[in-house]
Amino acid sequence: MISEPEMVDEFGVVGTGEVVGDLARKPAREPRPPRPWWWALGGAVLASAVWAGVFCLYPVDDRRPEMHGYRLNDDPCPTVRLKALGAAISPREPTAGSGPELLNDPALDRVRCFVPLRAMSWKGAKKSVKSRWYTGHSVGITVALHKRTDPAAEFEAMRGVTDTDTGDEVKVEKVPNLGDSAYLLTRDSGNAELRVLEGGAVFALSLDAYTTYDGDGSEPPSDDGPDLSDLSPYKSAMISDMRDLMKSLRH
Repeated sequence: MISEPEMVDEFGVVGTGEVVGDLARKPAREPRPPRPWWWALGGAVLASAVWAGVFCLYPVDDRRPEMHGYRLNDDPCPTVRLKALGAAISPREPTAGSGPELLNDPALDRVRCFVPLRAMSWKGAKKSVKSRWYTGHSVGITVALHKRTDPAAEFEAMRGVTDTDTGDEVKVEKVPNLGDSAYLLTRDSGNAELRVLEGGAVFALSLDAYTTYDGDGSEPPSDDGPDLSDLSPYKSAMISDMRDLMKSLRH
């Protein structure tokens, strides 16, 4: 008799078989008893218990951002003083301004408005002749209170992105000691915007400069207009007025 090579069954048990004609005969094995149905049920119950423990350790409500007492019950724009910008440039117009865009929702409270400062005349190089150029500034205010989702990641991702594209390069400057994170964005076209994040609250205060010419229908001179591209002198005033705005909304 010639023995066949050893064979390995499906469970890894090594056995031998004898050759009987052309067929190999394997030793008989006792069948295993079926697993009880409650074993699978117990595994499912254990998995459910683990997931329940995870949700107990990390409840969904804990991921809501801290509001630091900020509330937005009504439009704050009529009462915003803009004291620092008013002293550095010109006082705000007492009644003029765009109507507020106010949103109150369980997930988000948001308001946006624009407040103009009083226009000023500008005198050119020839001081004996009164210039017909007038400069103006408008202040934009936006407050968004995110009550369910943390806006921190989005705030950082959008730190150099603006709503309008004028083609000018946006310069981004980190502002220390203001909220959790703050940036000042400036453009050479006469625009600056201060953004602040504190918990779930996002604040923005923008300053836009523009010129108008009162020439009784005549064309303005090409080299007599004021240069409004540099708004850096008003940086400290914007920060001061931002602090006042944040303080007025904290209850």
